[in-house]
Amino acid sequence: MNDQKHNQPNDGDDIQKRLDRIKMNVKSFPDFPKSGIIFRDIFPLFHDPSLIDDVLYILKHHIKNNIKNYDTIIGLESRGFLIGPLLAYELRVPFVPIRKAGKLPGKVESIAYELEYGSDKFEIQIDSVKPNSNCIIVDDLLATGGSARSAVELIRKCGSNIVNVIVLIELIDLKGRLQYPEPTFSLVKF
Repeated sequence: MNDQKHNQPNDGDDIQKRLDRIKMNVKSFPDFPKSGIIFRDIFPLFHDPSLIDDVLYILKHHIKNNIKNYDTIIGLESRGFLIGPLLAYELRVPFVPIRKAGKLPGKVESIAYELEYGSDKFEIQIDSVKPNSNCIIVDDLLATGGSARSAVELIRKCGSNIVNVIVLIELIDLKGRLQYPEPTFSLVKF
């Protein structure tokens, strides 16, 4: 009997260990930016390159095993710009930013949206996403779903598809993923 497969690391165990390390390094700050809010800080992940390796490993594993057709990574301002370009580079696909109003030159498509603490506006350069592209949206946090829903609608206005929304942190009690129909993958849930 060949016992070789028993000596191989289990991919699921490896991913769970990586997830545990990531979650352990997300810091929580009660009552920030206002009373009653617990701010989940992803910046400690960037203090240790091995944690970013863990993040990218898990995201690439998810994409390669669950998303058959993708060709563009879309990052939401501003923390979607931290992981989005790295992931796009690893997957060898273009990275396209969605920015706050007034920060992109040229012709833009825009959409207004509501936040937990007010309202804002997203923009994307019209020629940055090809029609019928299959896009993955990347952001740091899914809370009430306002910014994710707006990004989904903005990509649709450009004539493209969203095949997945990926976030590092999901605040599950706020049910943000119910704001849009596209599948969502979150690294850690609080």
